[in-house]
Amino acid sequence: MSDSIVIIPTYNERENISEMIDVVMKQPSSFHLLIVDDGSPDGTGALVKAKIEEFPGRIFIEERSGKLGLGTAYIHGFRWALKKDYQFIFEMDADFSHNPEDLNRLYSACKNDGNDMAIGSRYVTGVNVVNWPMSRVMLSYFASHYVRMVTGMPINDTTAGFKCYRRSVLETISLDEVRFMGYAFQIEMKFLTWKFGFKINEVPIIFTDRTRGESKMSSGIIKEAVFGVIQIKLGSLFTTYRRPMEVSTEASAS
Repeated sequence: MSDSIVIIPTYNERENISEMIDVVMKQPSSFHLLIVDDGSPDGTGALVKAKIEEFPGRIFIEERSGKLGLGTAYIHGFRWALKKDYQFIFEMDADFSHNPEDLNRLYSACKNDGNDMAIGSRYVTGVNVVNWPMSRVMLSYFASHYVRMVTGMPINDTTAGFKCYRRSVLETISLDEVRFMGYAFQIEMKFLTWKFGFKINEVPIIFTDRTRGESKMSSGIIKEAVFGVIQIKLGSLFTTYRRPMEVSTEASAS
């Protein structure tokens, strides 16, 4: 039994998913892999099932009926993983924009270095992005700056989607109350992790834009992120962030 599982949401990723699975399975940390597929009409699910037979006990699939959104896919995966005995739970894209070999570095940052969240960061050592037009690089970079300015989070890559969580983080965050399901989901999860006082580390990675398949980015996703950040900040002003252990300790002391 592995202590770690990688969650990859998919929608129409048949051009990438088989190769992605093969590379993840070859990593020295012996990761398990959960694919959350939103009813891909291109047959992504069938390719995953073929890989399940090839790697029994290491690959799993959860199939949902229709395109329900990135955030809901991850939350579905988080709930699934928390029911199991996984101690480290990862988010990663299917399109090779995240290098599967970097999973090992995120894993080490949490398991060996004592961090509760490790972020695969594009901006902690400059700008490490390949194959993006300059306009998109600037949009992403300044979006992270905007998020830091509004929220106060001491994180360089606030919109990153390549992450490792220690189990305790996802057990503390009330997943039912996560409000955003698009691009702002990534921001909100980091914000909640930070506000609850968990230890966060940014691991420098090189982000490479997809070369196969279609991007899921849209103007609606960007709009949600811009206005969602303000809502996240305003909501935090009326919220007390305490881990369950802190609350029980105070109750015992009284």
